[in-house]
Amino acid sequence: MKTKMKSSTPAPSSHSAPVNAWDMALEQLDTVAKHIRLDRGIHEFLRYPKTILSVSVPVRMDNGTVQVFEGHRVQHNVTRGPAKGGIRFHPDLTLDEVKALAFWMTLKCAVMGLPYGGAKGGVRVDPKKLTLGELERLTRRFASEIAIIIGPEKDIPAPDVATNPQIMAWIMDTYSMGIGYSAPGVVTGKPLEIGGSLGRNEATGRGVVVIIEEAFRRLKWPLRGATAAVQGFGNVGSVCAKLLAGMGVKVIAVSDVDGGVYSERGLDIEKMLAAKAKGAGVKDFHAPGTTRITNEELLECRCDVLIPAALENQITKDNAPRLKARMVAEAANGPTTPEADRILLKKKIPILPDILTNAGGVTVSYFEWVQDIQSFFWNEDDVNKRLKEIMMGAFNNVFQEAQTGNIDLRLAAQVVAVRRLAEALKIRGVYP
Repeated sequence: MKTKMKSSTPAPSSHSAPVNAWDMALEQLDTVAKHIRLDRGIHEFLRYPKTILSVSVPVRMDNGTVQVFEGHRVQHNVTRGPAKGGIRFHPDLTLDEVKALAFWMTLKCAVMGLPYGGAKGGVRVDPKKLTLGELERLTRRFASEIAIIIGPEKDIPAPDVATNPQIMAWIMDTYSMGIGYSAPGVVTGKPLEIGGSLGRNEATGRGVVVIIEEAFRRLKWPLRGATAAVQGFGNVGSVCAKLLAGMGVKVIAVSDVDGGVYSERGLDIEKMLAAKAKGAGVKDFHAPGTTRITNEELLECRCDVLIPAALENQITKDNAPRLKARMVAEAANGPTTPEADRILLKKKIPILPDILTNAGGVTVSYFEWVQDIQSFFWNEDDVNKRLKEIMMGAFNNVFQEAQTGNIDLRLAAQVVAVRRLAEALKIRGVYP
């Protein structure tokens, strides 16, 4: 019997060719470098990942055949500390995508002030087509292939698209068997029973909400009674929707990979979560006043805050002119293309950038790593309190940079991050 893993990632909303993620990342870096007159050598240094490991992942399938999958682990920069970044399983995964995600992780860790560099990894596979046994064998083989570059003091993976605590447990176990002793700090996002942290599963979504709340306060917009649309109802999007609804926000639209639902009066998020727990998709949710919508329609619905919580390239030059949101909060990585950025800037729609807004996950991953190293674990209130403190501090730094430089929040966040990286590179120098 096949055990299917449901994806919560909507399909790209644009009809034009997707923007290459690595090209997008380099364009962002070049823009920052020009703005701050970054030293040419440091600029060049940041344009190249430190390590790129591409591996073949042979897996014995349940029917006895062997199928080979393509896997990657990229470490973009480790100047400020060990590499940190998730692992995703997705049928459309490319090396350029992994490189871009590793770059954004470098910036994310820097803007949050975490002692990490950036990394990312994944396997080009559709996990929905694997049985649980095949998924475990794929995970363990991939972990063994990248074991030469990961470790608690070198590179610490975490969950990402279509991966979860169980997959992190398999990676931890595989790595531990290889070195001969348990090494819980090799991954974060693990189950509590083997060194995971309380508050980790909700951390990314909770961090998004902290940033939205602070942005509304700074703009003097009332949060209670505001409307929100959430694209993606996976771990991040569902937590955002739940927390916002609990704060009096009307969540009027939600979607997953197969489509979504809309209600002008607001959706019952608790009932939707209960249905999701039983295996139902978002479009299967029925209630008085709800209508089905596509992911494209969700992105273009009128709301106070639009939360893309899916994959890259969701807001493009094609649909950006039609966006009616007052604000965009990027819960996903790279959901807005540079061309769309410029369009939204002209429309005066503020964007809460990904490297700041969705950094709650890596922040609590850092907490988990610290707890594993110390073998001393915190209660959930402490985790959430410290998460809010760090998220608020990072927002204040970015907001101040935006005000001082008269620039948008994305550029401000990237400026904060790149300046910190540049200082670290100058202090460390180039070996030999």
